[in-house]
Amino acid sequence: MAGKNKMVNVIRHLAFEDLGSFASVLQAHDYQVNYYEAADFSLRPGEMSQIDALSEGLLVILGGPISVNDGVLFPFIDAEISLLKLRIAADRPTLGICLGAQLIASALGANVYPGKEKEIGWYDLSLTAAGERSALRYLDAKHCSMLHWHGETFELPAAAVLLASSEKYPHQAFSYGNNTLALQFHPEITQHGMEKWFIGHIGEIQQTEGVSVEKLREDTRRNANQLEMQGELFFNSWLNEVI
Repeated sequence: MAGKNKMVNVIRHLAFEDLGSFASVLQAHDYQVNYYEAADFSLRPGEMSQIDALSEGLLVILGGPISVNDGVLFPFIDAEISLLKLRIAADRPTLGICLGAQLIASALGANVYPGKEKEIGWYDLSLTAAGERSALRYLDAKHCSMLHWHGETFELPAAAVLLASSEKYPHQAFSYGNNTLALQFHPEITQHGMEKWFIGHIGEIQQTEGVSVEKLREDTRRNANQLEMQGELFFNSWLNEVI
């Protein structure tokens, strides 16, 4: 692998929603990780052009509690979509998680909209035949439960390949071209990291029927360590495919 490829640019919307367990995979492969805080571009979204859309290294766009449709409130949303359009057109390695997946869907012309209900907690994934042939095979329900934390969803973009669904949301993961992957769920989460989520998202937790810190913590204690192992297997496998 050429040294120039051993770089990962990461757009982060909240400090505690980071790469999680994926960081150890990147560290094992001697990748350099560059975090870009979306909030830094709130007043000057045009400066997001400092992120090289055509670099051969990996771009990861992480989650956050805002919507793809909040471009008026947060102008960097439209800047991220513009960045993704360039990157996807060039078929550069790109991974979107949660909000990042919705941004990829939007960049591909798909509608992003509120779901019928929020999906917050640990639920199994159901893989399509294409998903079972992909790196997502490590995240199948027979291997682990999955953390979900979203209230919006998206249409499947034209020419995208559906990889996974859940009981509440049929569009949970898709690939596009050879190097773009969108995941509505959170395979990167760790048990320690979830404690930060409980604090940062306490308002949403308390306002969502059937969701509580106590239940989330109990389910996290039961499922997070297994997901961490499977998540690392998934991410390592996908990295080997695209870079």
